[in-house]
Amino acid sequence: MSDLDQLTQSLARNLKRWRGERGFTLDALAARAGVSRGMIIQIEQARTNPSVGTTVKLADALGISITTLLDFEQGPQVRLVPQDQAVRMWSTEAGSYTKLLVGTEARGPLELWSWRLMPGDASASDPHPEGTIELLHVTAGDLTLLVDGEPHIVAAGASATFEANAPHAYRNDGSETVEMVMAVSIPPAR
Repeated sequence: MSDLDQLTQSLARNLKRWRGERGFTLDALAARAGVSRGMIIQIEQARTNPSVGTTVKLADALGISITTLLDFEQGPQVRLVPQDQAVRMWSTEAGSYTKLLVGTEARGPLELWSWRLMPGDASASDPHPEGTIELLHVTAGDLTLLVDGEPHIVAAGASATFEANAPHAYRNDGSETVEMVMAVSIPPAR
């Protein structure tokens, strides 16, 4: 099979899979992407190779990267993220930070984070989409978790989960560094 044939087959399989994961009908995806229903049918049946522009529109409408849409999916995939490739997203001069450790887009994005909050530091978050769930486990210090303005103390060794569709914040009101691990599950785009 040529590289072009393999790409056509991968795109067909992945488009069909992601459209199903998102619960989109052909008409719904066509409307979201601005691509004709007929073109989507041809792509899913591996009868055409769409332009890069069409492929980008479809990936955007599905809420995934073009890389994910074109992925060859050659067997079970394991993605290792070395420590030095974790993405630091937020930091303060005092030494607080968050790191995105790893994430996936299977059945909606799922992310794993490492957090460090120095004494007196805080990080606030706007509400996430309806259905977003956060789970956290504090490994050091005492975290003050604020959800919709209400404080909850999460001590070292304790865990918490909450629906993150309300304003929320993470605060270190103590004298010890707070360290925690957090998973965030975001519902698929509909």
